[in-house]
Amino acid sequence: MERFKVAGGARLAGEIAVCGAKNSALKLMAVALLAEGRTELRGVPRILDVELMAELLRRLGCDVRLDWEPGPEREDGPQKGSAIVIDVPAVPRTEADYDLVRRLRASICVLGPLLARQGEAKVSYPGGDAIGSRGLDMHIDGLERLGADISQEHGFLVATAKDGLTGASILLDFPSVGATENILMAAVLARGTTVIDNAAREPEIVDICSLLASMGAKIDGAGSSTLVIEGVDTLSPAPSPHQVVADRIVAGMFAVAATMTRGDVRVDGGNAAHLEIALDKLTQAGAIVVPDETGFRVSMDRRPKSVDIITLPYPGFATDLQPLFAAMNSIAEGTSMVTENLFDARFVFLQELARLGASVRTEGHHAIVRGVEKLSGAPVRATDIRAGAGLVLAGLVADGHTTVSDVRHIDRGYQGLVTQLRSLGAQIEREPDPDPYP
Repeated sequence: MERFKVAGGARLAGEIAVCGAKNSALKLMAVALLAEGRTELRGVPRILDVELMAELLRRLGCDVRLDWEPGPEREDGPQKGSAIVIDVPAVPRTEADYDLVRRLRASICVLGPLLARQGEAKVSYPGGDAIGSRGLDMHIDGLERLGADISQEHGFLVATAKDGLTGASILLDFPSVGATENILMAAVLARGTTVIDNAAREPEIVDICSLLASMGAKIDGAGSSTLVIEGVDTLSPAPSPHQVVADRIVAGMFAVAATMTRGDVRVDGGNAAHLEIALDKLTQAGAIVVPDETGFRVSMDRRPKSVDIITLPYPGFATDLQPLFAAMNSIAEGTSMVTENLFDARFVFLQELARLGASVRTEGHHAIVRGVEKLSGAPVRATDIRAGAGLVLAGLVADGHTTVSDVRHIDRGYQGLVTQLRSLGAQIEREPDPDPYP
């Protein structure tokens, strides 16, 4: 077990590069299962979740080569990410075991590709972050509409489609990213036309559609709430390496960090269009945000002002940025309301933020954050990926030292965070954790 030791008081300044999105790279790795042969992805973040997904694909019979080795070395990796080569066999295995799936919720996305390609799949119920209930009902309902038979057996989802899948019209009750991805990846090999209404619109969905199109899939409406998929008989690997879309959540984290520390940071590779609402909120807080051709710059010279936050599906305010803005509001002028509409346990993070002296009160899915002049360093624990990042940012502006335990969560989502923050002037280091639960 390791922890981060963060010294407060540093002003972040400089330039940082953003690699490919975790939430896209993991799903693109699953897309590779749809075609026999070699798929290459570039700009993939050097994070633990990618290593877990690579191992899952290996157990399904794929040969997966990462251009880095697992372990702490990921801290020193190239900022813009790395390459992965996936060789998929003619007949991949179809069972995803519990010991890996429980550690990586994104592994459920192999269900659709395996079902479409092999006519069967057996995937353990997933694990992942403890941020609330994230049921699979819409995944199951959508695949059943395509003709799959799905049952639960001994902790596994068992799906079969002996005669193949058939296109259908599917209306999602909620624009679920995971359900959209699974249904989309199954529909590309289904007979006939599939229409997904109320589909998720995230840039990561557009990225998946782009790779699928280069493999021969026929998809209209990427980036809109309606996807129309004309099924094809077979797909082929993309003829050239696919560049993973930049990670908007990591880019947003550095933007918030610059604002909180009254710094000046240029985010190379950050797409301001993918962060329109978040960057507008930082402008309301007093920051100066200047987009350019290859990224954007955020500068701040005063204590931020509080801003209200309401999380919604894209293009609304991203739930993954909510803990970061809650941390900013904790030291801002005034009182803010943070409303979490997507994950019911995300406010667990606020209990840790309160250990640093934040003034927070929760009422259902609302949190009232009253800004204080200064936080006070203390031992805290990362409860999920984004909560861990929020606590690190809080530590940057707290008096004294803050230790953040359970950094395995942070390693799942952020490539070389210690190295990147130190390059901007932060005083932060990774060290053994003698007591992982403060």
